[in-house]
Amino acid sequence: MTETELERKERERREDLARLRGLRPIDDDFMRCIFKDNIPLAQFVLRIITGMSDLVITGLETQKDMKRLVGARSICLDAYGHDSEGKKYDLEIQRSDYGAGTHRARYHSSAMDIENLDAGQEFDELPDTYTIFITEHDVFGRGAAFYPIERVNLVTNEPFGDGEHILYVNGAYRDNTDIGKLMHDFSCSDPDDMNFDVIKDASKYYKENEEGVAFMCRAFEETRKEGIAIGLAQGEEKAMLSMIRHLMKSQNLSAHQAMEMLGLPPAEQAKYMEKLN
Repeated sequence: MTETELERKERERREDLARLRGLRPIDDDFMRCIFKDNIPLAQFVLRIITGMSDLVITGLETQKDMKRLVGARSICLDAYGHDSEGKKYDLEIQRSDYGAGTHRARYHSSAMDIENLDAGQEFDELPDTYTIFITEHDVFGRGAAFYPIERVNLVTNEPFGDGEHILYVNGAYRDNTDIGKLMHDFSCSDPDDMNFDVIKDASKYYKENEEGVAFMCRAFEETRKEGIAIGLAQGEEKAMLSMIRHLMKSQNLSAHQAMEMLGLPPAEQAKYMEKLN
């Protein structure tokens, strides 16, 4: 029996609500939502991660696009903020170990340097920058909560002191310290099971508040439309396969759920399922 337009929309809404219930702050799309315009949350998280209890965040952007060099590869930062002393912070969620590679961290850090030094300024005016990757797994496998990366003069064994700081945070870390509790909250889909009110309240808004839920459902719908548009415009299976894989990783979906979200009919789903295997 052919599904009517009304039935399709109702089905998609039920699926969207179910998907929303399963989202966690460590899922990058949801992370960008809960951090959007939420300086108190960003400040709270950065204070725990950096250990700077007096850190005051004065500005925050999500999905900040950086590309000041013509022809250079652009990047979009998950959450980009600055503090009262002018220091810059790039907070990235990386569920895939591949996405948290060392060269990517280097490029993110370099992009912030280019973004923050204008023509005529002295090099010493570069602000301190913090490139922070929160990874779902322990990418270095040593069981530590943090992996700070700093340049060192190998002859004197002293810090280079150039103001560049790269930090990996182990999202799998658990204990009764603030960072252990925070990483639990980042991997938690039920706000009532979270430790900290500031992240609990932000998650509840998008999962339970009528306006927040409507915003998320619109975002899901836009994602479906975007996926179909890309597939039609490029006319290539590769584009659709890329979108399916992106949804599977970013929103923790099965292949079938991702294809349902993109609105692919059953016959098309079977075709792409073969190519995904």
